Amino acid sequence: MGPPKGALTGREVFLRCDRPVMKRESATRFSVSLPPSLLKQLDQMTREKSYDNRSLAIADMIRAHLVEHRQSFGEDEIAGTITLVYDHHKMHVQETLTDIQHDHHDLIVSALHVHLDHHNCLEVLVVRGKAARIKKIADELIAAKGVKHGKLTVTTTGKDLPT
Repeated sequence: MGPPKGALTGREVFLRCDRPVMKRESATRFSVSLPPSLLKQLDQMTREKSYDNRSLAIADMIRAHLVEHRQSFGEDEIAGTITLVYDHHKMHVQETLTDIQHDHHDLIVSALHVHLDHHNCLEVLVVRGKAARIKKIADELIAAKGVKHGKLTVTTTGKDLPT
């Protein structure tokens, strides 16, 4: 399989954004030099993920890294999910988790509770707020006695990223 239709095949790749990024913001063309093997992998991923072109694929990768980078700054507003798996038969685990959630009701947008089996529950909390506060509540919930597994997944609110 060759590169996507219309793709450049040399070592020097010129990137172009084919769709408007933001109102009144034009695309900027810049060049990236890649080893041929990396370019081949990029083209394969571009096809597999059904991107129209390399520029869109690379723009999404840049956005993903910006979101990840910004989550480490405590004052930036982020959104995300806190996913918890716990045995609801463990003493006080539900009470503890509920108390923590009520203490941070301003950060929790929504909650989903699923009974996985007779003992185990899955809880997914949708959160939004300052990165440092989101990280703090996630750490507190995940560390609660009786929680078997927990994970914070962070994304952007979208306000600070162009499309």
